[in-house]
Amino acid sequence: MTMKAPLREGAGNYMAFHGSVGSTDKEVVSRVDIARNIKTIEWLKTELIAGISSLFKGMLKNSDELIADSLANIVVGCYLLGKRLGLPYGALDEKIGEKVKANLEQGHEIEAWYGDFSLLKRYLTGRKT
Repeated sequence: MTMKAPLREGAGNYMAFHGSVGSTDKEVVSRVDIARNIKTIEWLKTELIAGISSLFKGMLKNSDELIADSLANIVVGCYLLGKRLGLPYGALDEKIGEKVKANLEQGHEIEAWYGDFSLLKRYLTGRKT
């Protein structure tokens, strides 16, 4: 028996479950692995919320160290959550590049006021070389 479960809503990728309950086949994704993945996803979601809370506290205290630490935790949390949801790290990098490009093309207000999207694009392009 083969059953397919989506890795994330709207995804075209599926994990295949082969065999029956209690099967020792190496292709079988165990219930423990599924439960652990779900628990990890929930934990990462709470970590993101905690990171946002920490960011707000850092902003309130005007603490560059706490702000940088919180933002770094949020970014790392997003990469890890994406991986648990079936997105390779590179896919997230590509999507970030697409968002920056789209905001540049659409003349986003932050770009008009500060040029931040141009600077971010230049930074991301330079980081790849």
